[in-house]
Amino acid sequence: MSQMIFVNLPVKDLGAARSFWSKLGYSFNEQFSDDTAACLVFSDTIFAMLLTEPKFKEFTRKDIADAATSTEAIIALSAESREKVDELADGALAAGGSPANEPMDYGFMYGRSFQDPDSHLWEVIWMDVEAAAQAPAQG
Repeated sequence: MSQMIFVNLPVKDLGAARSFWSKLGYSFNEQFSDDTAACLVFSDTIFAMLLTEPKFKEFTRKDIADAATSTEAIIALSAESREKVDELADGALAAGGSPANEPMDYGFMYGRSFQDPDSHLWEVIWMDVEAAAQAPAQG
């Protein structure tokens, strides 16, 4: 049995978060969604639980990081091509996301990043695995 990963993220407006990701073509598992949580599906084994801040607070004793002023995590998504990287990043910006870092292009690896409406930092990366194995280490 393969492991599954659930990334839990606090959101200020669950409806806005659902709308943003829906505009990018993603779906939600309604079995694990309600008015306090939405289970965003990336694949059969990878999900993001978008939780309202009060719901998120039920799972931690720590303060919720303000993603607008600090980076709590950088979540990277793979893409099947350079074009798909651009498609997803451009779609995120059109759907209400904001720019993050400058694009990176090492030839064998290409990536762009954006912030979702809650300022969580996302990277979209394409890599030619064979070419990457031949490339010198990036520092």
